[in-house]
Amino acid sequence: MDADAEEQALLWKKSLTRSVSRADDELCSFRTCLRWMCVDQSDPWRTTLCWSVFLVLAFGVPILSHLILWCPACDPKHQRPYDLLVEVSLTSISTLSFLSLSSFVRKYGLRRFLFLDKLCDESEKVRQQYSHQLNSSFRLLSCFVLPCFVVEIGYKAWWYVYGTAKFPFIWNAYVSDTISCILELSSWVYRTSIFFLVCVLFQLICHLQILRLQDFTKVFQAESDVETILREHLRVRKQLRVISHRYRAFIISSLIVVTISQFASLLATTRSTAHINLFKAGDVALCSVVLLTGLLICLRSAVKITHKAQAIVSHAAKWHICMTCDSFETLDCETPTRVSANQRVSPMSSSSATEPDSDDEAADEDDFDEDLIVPALASAASFQKRQALVTYFEHNRAGISVFGLMLDRSSLHTVFGIELSLVLWILGKTVGIS
Repeated sequence: MDADAEEQALLWKKSLTRSVSRADDELCSFRTCLRWMCVDQSDPWRTTLCWSVFLVLAFGVPILSHLILWCPACDPKHQRPYDLLVEVSLTSISTLSFLSLSSFVRKYGLRRFLFLDKLCDESEKVRQQYSHQLNSSFRLLSCFVLPCFVVEIGYKAWWYVYGTAKFPFIWNAYVSDTISCILELSSWVYRTSIFFLVCVLFQLICHLQILRLQDFTKVFQAESDVETILREHLRVRKQLRVISHRYRAFIISSLIVVTISQFASLLATTRSTAHINLFKAGDVALCSVVLLTGLLICLRSAVKITHKAQAIVSHAAKWHICMTCDSFETLDCETPTRVSANQRVSPMSSSSATEPDSDDEAADEDDFDEDLIVPALASAASFQKRQALVTYFEHNRAGISVFGLMLDRSSLHTVFGIELSLVLWILGKTVGIS
């Protein structure tokens, strides 16, 4: 079985050396989806196309649509007073996501970025589950994008059909409105998809580490070697540090961008001169849902994997106490056996048994003490190793960190408290809540 496992690991490692996508490549469908999203930068031609589409849909279309369709003298029911806020928010978060994704793929490559090069050291079950999650990652992406896109289509269709404003058009007003609406929708879905893609990939990578942690906890059930357990934990902890180092800039930057966007929206919609209804502020509400959903995906994934990694301490403590109890039970069972054996193999006359200074009795007592010292010392050494391992787990908690701050439930509560304090402060300045 060990030879078969090593052979499968070698075959898997050999398959990871492929650099060109082929029909039997596990990244073939993944690269195809990236190509359709125009974010594939595997060669110079696709890189040029990728950056061109990004500049057009992330900057060109939003700027032109805001300058051309901004009409303060139009029908008040069909004005878009918060269009600039929405466009700046979506463009900022999509730019951050696009630059982060481009940096990841260019610096590490797609396989290293997705940690496929580390799967050769994992079990077959972990490989299969991660490959399944990798292939279904774009279905998860569509679950976040499609509902918001349907709402955006309804809002844009309403605005273009029932808007009473007359905007500049080319050749035909209906054709111009249709082209303008399609371009705006394409820009919106592109920027939203880029942001959700980076968030979903972070969730996918965190899910791989959760699978590894679940597989690692089985070591306490079948393995009693402290050195092996420590080596496995160091390997997992190293991967978590790598993920934290790669994504810490994106997480903190996303948190700053989303916070500024939400506070600007709150300040604009709660001021005394603002007239709010569903049609005017609908795009702001949808933009807020998109930004907050993506940020929560990242924070939830980070907190979940940190919670799983820190739960190893309880597994190690439980394993330590069980091994200790088993050691004591073994000694209790062996001690009477040794005593009765020594008593049987040391025949003594009744006269020698009554003499406390007999040489034979002294020799028997020395032999009996030596038999007990060896297993006692071995048990003490094992206990100290296990205790050192538990102490190491307690003082070296693994997880996702951002510049030294561990992303766990306590830090998430702290962030929520700070955000709530700022919200109440803004509401106190606008609507008078104190």
